[in-house]
Amino acid sequence: MAAVAGGSPVEAGGGGGGSSSSSAAAAAAAPPAEAEAVAADWMLEFACYCLCRHFGEGRAAPFRRWRAVAQALIDGFSKIPTHQKKMVYLCQLLIRIAEGKNLECHFENEERMSPLESALSFWTLLEREEIKLEKLHGDIRRLIQIQIVAVHMENGYFKEAAEVLERLFTDSESDKPLRVKLASIIKSKDPYVPLLQTFSYDLLTSKIKSYIEPFMKRTETNFLIQAATKHVESKGLGATALQNKTMNENDKRNLETNQRSMEEQQSITDQPPGGIKKPTVRPHPGRKPRVSSVLQSLNSLQNVEKHGDALACGRRRQVPCQPVAGKHTHFHQSCFQHQDLN
Repeated sequence: MAAVAGGSPVEAGGGGGGSSSSSAAAAAAAPPAEAEAVAADWMLEFACYCLCRHFGEGRAAPFRRWRAVAQALIDGFSKIPTHQKKMVYLCQLLIRIAEGKNLECHFENEERMSPLESALSFWTLLEREEIKLEKLHGDIRRLIQIQIVAVHMENGYFKEAAEVLERLFTDSESDKPLRVKLASIIKSKDPYVPLLQTFSYDLLTSKIKSYIEPFMKRTETNFLIQAATKHVESKGLGATALQNKTMNENDKRNLETNQRSMEEQQSITDQPPGGIKKPTVRPHPGRKPRVSSVLQSLNSLQNVEKHGDALACGRRRQVPCQPVAGKHTHFHQSCFQHQDLN
């Protein structure tokens, strides 16, 4: 027994030779490091694609599942490969934007840094990876900056909003108009001024969706996506899933219609004699408000001082926007208890 434990496979005799052959076969079957790297690329790209898709569709539950997958893959890197940097930064950006309204969620060791501040740092890294910066990049940067202040104000953290403003802006002349305007809004302690309502959280998520669309189109050639699509098509699962989705959507619409009818009927029943009014016509849930004026306002944000009247700090109380659904990241427990993206 001592000889077998301490000796080489050859010294162990015939039994050792069989063990040597088995080990060699296992080593030959194991994928080389290059193959593992390629597979890791596929997996990260697939996970990032799923994150983008569910973010765009506002599906919180699957977004959370793929967030965990993407984060596990990212944490597995001892060093981020150069060709993967942009994808890693994009995943981290989406994860933080999705949690942007949750000030109890912390992605960095410094707890005073909000999710949107952390998102801004990854947006800066993404901008450095771009060959050419488009207007959309500047729009998203300014929207993140505005919403960092807005979220603090909506939660009543006016002192913290002033502190974060000092961290956000440099002394460059290009930043001065927006910095001055936000400082004035913080002093007013009114989170419902036109500027914050116009450059809203919903507009930010809409711009992010526009940004990720080209990535999703490019990623459709991913090996895992193509292989999974072919498998689904060969099994006829795609048609079944589409049919189930259509049925679910129809059931949801029918339920909403029935609920509206019941509410209207109840409203009529509750009216006193002679006081019955016509039911209020409700807008279709699928319709969206026109955003042309918002986009025009965004184009003029850099010249905000010239449009002071349009962005005055007068009170116009509205319902606040609701939250949507590199470095090794430590998640706060509350990050996993949030509302839908939309």
